[in-house]
Parts: sequence; structure tokens; C-alpha cells
Amino acid sequence: MGAKLTQALRDREILLIVGGGIAVYKSLDLVRRLRALGARVRVVMTTAAKEFVSPLAFVSLSNEAVHETLFSATDEQEMGHIQLSRRADLIVVAPATAHLLARAANGLCDDLATTLMLATDKRIVFAPAMNVRMWTHPATQKNIDTLRSQGAYFVGPDEGEMACGEFGPGRMSEVEDIVDKIISVCAQETRLPLPRGVQQCPRIIGNDLIGRHVLITSGPTHEAIDPVRYIANRSSGRQGHALAHAAVAAGARVTLITGPVTLADPPACQVIHVESAAQMSAAVEQALPADVFIGVAAVADWRVVQADHKIKKEPGASAPVFTLVENPDILASVAKSQKRPALVIGFAAETQNLIDSGRKKLIAKGCDMIIANDVGEGSEVFGGANNEAHVIMRDSLQSWPKMDKMMLATKLVELIAQRLSPEGANR
Repeated sequence: MGAKLTQALRDREILLIVGGGIAVYKSLDLVRRLRALGARVRVVMTTAAKEFVSPLAFVSLSNEAVHETLFSATDEQEMGHIQLSRRADLIVVAPATAHLLARAANGLCDDLATTLMLATDKRIVFAPAMNVRMWTHPATQKNIDTLRSQGAYFVGPDEGEMACGEFGPGRMSEVEDIVDKIISVCAQETRLPLPRGVQQCPRIIGNDLIGRHVLITSGPTHEAIDPVRYIANRSSGRQGHALAHAAVAAGARVTLITGPVTLADPPACQVIHVESAAQMSAAVEQALPADVFIGVAAVADWRVVQADHKIKKEPGASAPVFTLVENPDILASVAKSQKRPALVIGFAAETQNLIDSGRKKLIAKGCDMIIANDVGEGSEVFGGANNEAHVIMRDSLQSWPKMDKMMLATKLVELIAQRLSPEGANR
């Protein structure tokens, strides 16, 4: 397996639903393989699955609690079935029995496993395992067609000898094939599109930011040349403002310092409007201390020594010469501040060598995380609705596929909440 594939599942969260059947023993190996590739695996067992193997086996291999019942007083106090289905990057059902497929296809949710499948906003990969006649039955094939039409993926089944002595398609695929399928699906956007007429809600469930102060910069800066003209860039502020929305939804107290944009101020947060890099730097210093700093703004590296009056074009005169002065390095200043937040995060807008440039910036600025994105020609990141990012940390790298900026903001805030949790602090 190549180096790229071995990193494909690093820091991904897989929710594994285990159905009943002799193929359960393969699911134990599947947990081990996924964890070896850096994935976090949470396991849900049906009542039938527990007839074949003890939950303790999955606890030992996953190093996580096994979820078994919908009506758990502890889990459901925090709407556990919703939290489980939404936090995962992907749901895998292995083995997927004929019974599970039928209930999933028809929207039945009378236990934890089927409720998770109905409540999730992520793709589902099914690894079927059943008798050959059950697999080839028209009712089962109809259920499979229904699930595929809803965006589900299937791996297998393989053909071979069954536990019942019959031969044909119905054996659960080998673990290597299931892992390959999971990797290929995770290389795409795994979040399901919203139904028509439903708007994205950026509410973060669990591990939220209640009581935390999140300081965000957004938009471009305008550096005056004279009282009329200025130097600027194409940043729209969409990503920074989306992060403010997501952090507020997670319960944080948010201060948003924004350069000139055409966007409405996000509700329920303090918004400070500035124009230049110097003004933004002063506003950031004034807004500290904070628990988290996210430098999303495209801050100009240089400013012009400003003319006191409008520079006019004179007949026969040569082009004006501008003297540039370096602007304050806001990200580095926050990272070195005596009031340094627990997490300092910067964005790196690059046109080439994204990851290498992002890693160099991470070290040079002294921050904890860099979000590197491609702003080269054709990327449409500046001013566009979508973003594609590489999340660079000192101990790991996550590459996120192209997605809506609000979705990316929600995903980043979830990661921030994890990093601020006691478990994340020890990583």
C-alpha cells in the first residue's frame, strides 16, 4: 500500500454498524485494519451481532465504548444517536444482513443501528453477507436498488461456499476489499446533499465551544496609496464569516474582525470593521485574550507610504514610484503574544506546493494549525462558494475535498472543539 493510501484515513472517524452473522469475525479484523491506518472507529452492535461475538472484543480492538441500545439514558441525554451519525465521516455496515438492508431501504428505525442510518447526513457503505437465495431474492435486490439511489455504496458480496453449505454470491467481502472501498469513498465528499428546500444548520453537536472566546479575522485589507486609491486582493470574506457562524452555533463567544466586505455581519457575535492591516493588527491585540485565534483574513504583506493628496497623471511625467513598507505580521504576533490563545490557526492561500508551503508557514509563524488552500487560476476559492483545504498540524495532516464553505467551517470548528477537549489536549 502506497504512502498516500496509508494516510487516507488518518484522523477520519468511521462508524461501524455490525449486523448478526458468522461474518462478524471479519468485522473484528476490519476494526484493527482501520485503526492501523489512523482512523478512529466507533462500533454499534445489533442484538443479533451479540449472539456471535461479545461487545468486549470490539471494545478491546477499537479502544472505544460499544453502543448497543437506542434507549441509553447516558447517550440519549446528549441525543446520542444524532451525535454518532453526524460526527462520523462515513458509516460502514458490515456484515449487512438482508434484514438490515430491508429496514434501511424502507426507513424503519426501531433500534440504534437503523435509527443511525436514517438520521445520518453521511454516505453509507454496505458489505452484505447472507445466504445466496436471500441475496438473489427480488425483494433484496429491490432494497439494494433503493439504497443505491439514495447514495449508498456496496462492496461485495463475494461468491463462495456459505456457512449453510450452499455455494454462490453472498459471502461478505474480504477485509482488504472493504478497506479499499472505504478509502475510495473517503477520498470524495462523504456528506450527503441536503434535501431541496432545507438549509444547512451549522450546529455542532457534542464537544462544543460553550464558554470559549474565539477571535476570527476575515476578508481583505485595503492599503491606501493616496486618499482615493488603494491596494487590495480578491478575498470575499465568505470563509471567515462562515467560521464565525459555525463558532457561534457551537456556543462560543465570537469576535469577528473583518476587512471591507459586502457580506452581512454574522448574528450573535461582536463584529469590528477595519480597513488596513495596521488597523486589523491593533484590533486583534485589543480583542485578546482568547481561547482560539483563527486568522482567515487575506492581510496585505506590504503597504505604500501614503501620499497626502491624490496622485495625478501629469502630461509627459513618468509613472509614479511607490515605496513599500512591511505590514504587521498578525499571525506571528498572536502566536508569540503573552496572551497567546490555546489554539492559533492560520490560513495559507497558495498557488503551488500547498502542503510544503503550509508546513513552512506553520513553523515560521509558530502556530498550531495551518489551513492551506489553492487560490491559483481556476480554483475559484477567492470569491467563490466552495473551498478545498489541507489541514496541517504538527502531528498530522488532513486533506479535505472540495465542499461548501459553510460545511468546511463546521468541520473545522468540530476539529477545534476536539483539540480543545481534555483528550485532544493530550494528543
